[in-house]
Amino acid sequence: MAEAARTARMSRRTWLKMAGAGLSVLTARAADPLTVTFDGDNLRVSAPSLHFLAGKPLERLKNGDTVTYLSQLTIFRDAFVTPIRRNNIERFVISYNIWADDKFTVSVPGKATVQNLSQKATEAWCLDSLAVTASGLAPDTQFWLRFDLHTATQHDLDLVGDHGLNVTNLVMLLGRRPAAGSSWTLDAGPLRLADLVRTPGRGRG
Repeated sequence: MAEAARTARMSRRTWLKMAGAGLSVLTARAADPLTVTFDGDNLRVSAPSLHFLAGKPLERLKNGDTVTYLSQLTIFRDAFVTPIRRNNIERFVISYNIWADDKFTVSVPGKATVQNLSQKATEAWCLDSLAVTASGLAPDTQFWLRFDLHTATQHDLDLVGDHGLNVTNLVMLLGRRPAAGSSWTLDAGPLRLADLVRTPGRGRG
């Protein structure tokens, strides 16, 4: 009897700890929501509460280093199990202006460069630059969307190269687990094109 009572108490304590851990995860997700919009051609995302210019990457930037982030959007036909579409992995090369007050320069190699952005504006500009085509998705079909971002290692940059990724390198990069503290993943879904806020005039990504 005493053993049964002790087991019951241990089970209850274990359950409470697990429930507390689950609550922490849910709170973290709620604090970093991923908003998805549709511009008529592409799905686009925003995450105002996501701050990736922080911690070690920010420390590196303020020490004069350049930090490269790799990002990708993936559409799933189910709850993050079967991917059906990905945009090309995007590179954001960020540097810090030591002569200005908390201003950053960010560039997408071969596409665009912007200067003198605040930390918040830099983060928003990067996400605003991302898009994945919604071509072929029926308005009433459910899908899920995942946003991945991580700071690039030299190995990552060697895989990406100057001309993008081939299939072999793409599989290698997607299979890599980034170092702790340098990776962010935000999920949204289930979604339907018919339910999303439309943002006309954005054009194709």
